Amino acid sequence: MSEKVRHPEKVNKPINPIKKKPSWIRSKIVDSQVFFETKKVVNQNNLVTVCQEANCPNITECWSKKHATFMIMGDTCTRACAFCDVKTGKPVELDVFEPLKISNAVKNLNLKHVVITSVDRDDLEDGGSEHFYKVVKATREKNPETSIEVLTPDFLRKGDAYKKILTADLDVFNHNIETVPRLYTKVRPGARYFASLELLKKAKEFNKKVFTKSGIMVGLGETKEEVIQVMDDLRSAEVDFITIGQYLQPSAKHHPLNRYYHPDEFQEFESIAKNKGFLLVSSSPLTRSSYHADDDFKKLQDARNKQLECHPHH
Repeated sequence: MSEKVRHPEKVNKPINPIKKKPSWIRSKIVDSQVFFETKKVVNQNNLVTVCQEANCPNITECWSKKHATFMIMGDTCTRACAFCDVKTGKPVELDVFEPLKISNAVKNLNLKHVVITSVDRDDLEDGGSEHFYKVVKATREKNPETSIEVLTPDFLRKGDAYKKILTADLDVFNHNIETVPRLYTKVRPGARYFASLELLKKAKEFNKKVFTKSGIMVGLGETKEEVIQVMDDLRSAEVDFITIGQYLQPSAKHHPLNRYYHPDEFQEFESIAKNKGFLLVSSSPLTRSSYHADDDFKKLQDARNKQLECHPHH
């Protein structure tokens, strides 16, 4: 009997076995009351968090520090990126009460810094920009002291839709570049590298006061030279803050993990990026776009103030 007959389910589905994690990739287990309080607020408000949907390795640590990343516009994405664990399909109607729910949750959790992200909504005319705007506005009104960071989709083929978000009172505009240009067709088939770059550049031009931020995952098959080229591209788009983290393959059906980078290599990336002029660099195996975002925001402010002291006319 041939192999194919014995395992019919293997046909048409590439199975990429998951490599064993090295010793330096271990999530911190924090058994704290605060973690359960955060979980309760999220569940009571019927909110979606990227912490849960994307199976983030840092969830216990972040939730124990009262830091959560809310995912708006549902839990179903219109794209199917090969690295991502969020489900794909036909998305839900927008929840008109979501801006209120998010603003209440931020208040209940007493968050100092909140990250608001979303699934891709290619089905909406503006990609969800107006909804983002409403969520940020409601959150700002109820939480004047909280710093607000958005992590947005690329608004591909949506014209100037992104501008609406940038008129809300936000502090950080984040859009992840995710990987190097060569791997886009495999890793982010629905996106375009230069469109993402252009979005970051235009966001900065449109609102100079906002910090711009972008992140890349390593371990997908890129070379170090390619990662350095992405750094240069992001700097030419005047991005202030770069995050570099290890890709962790969510399942055997996701994009195969090429390799684990050693912590020393992440340190090397950090010093290269700093020399290129980023205001802030976060580079480590467990770095994620929103990991330690609250502390990082303070560092960003300090770095900008320092820069202004040295170059008062900037």
